[in-house]
Amino acid sequence: MNIEQARTNMIKQQCRAWGVLDDDILALFERTPREDFVPKRYQHLAFADMAIPLGHGQSMLAPKEEARILDALKINPNERVLEIGSGSGFFTLLLAHQAKQVDSVDIFEDFITLAGQKLQSHNIYNIDLQTADALAGYKKNTHYDVIVITGAMPVLPKHFLAQLNHHGRLFAYLGKAPAMQATLITKLDETNTQTTVLFETVVAPLINVHAPSEFVF
Repeated sequence: MNIEQARTNMIKQQCRAWGVLDDDILALFERTPREDFVPKRYQHLAFADMAIPLGHGQSMLAPKEEARILDALKINPNERVLEIGSGSGFFTLLLAHQAKQVDSVDIFEDFITLAGQKLQSHNIYNIDLQTADALAGYKKNTHYDVIVITGAMPVLPKHFLAQLNHHGRLFAYLGKAPAMQATLITKLDETNTQTTVLFETVVAPLINVHAPSEFVF
């Protein structure tokens, strides 16, 4: 496989084709080694238009989805980000290149360990990786400019919005298969939000999602 040609094709045929035209985001995908974060047995699929299995029933998001999420979030270099679901660490890396600080949590300790090793090998240090169940609450008294939740939920737990700064943006996959909605929520103030559905897809549910009575639309 010609890696650089495959990377170029990914950017042109997936990211651009899905309406991601921001030159900074496209350049980020061009210079970031996605192949280093894909499990070895799937490295030939590193640039394919598909979710890649990581273990524990979880998957690495398709490149076009990663690009579309970044394009919608419009992260500034002075912003602090919370990522729920570190996975392979690749999307964490993309976030870290755009933000001032990224706190990333995953319920699976082996994901955190491996992602940490890979991120350190690429000299990325503005990331704090932790093993935790974010649905139980993570750094409840800490506020973020951006929150990204990479696993699906029927609806959004209240405490995530409570941790979002005014004018902060939250991305989440909401709903149930076969029609989950990739959703961007902007917090206008303490009582008002703006919601935009970016696309429909199906992703693995967030671990321990089971209590709709505690959730809000």
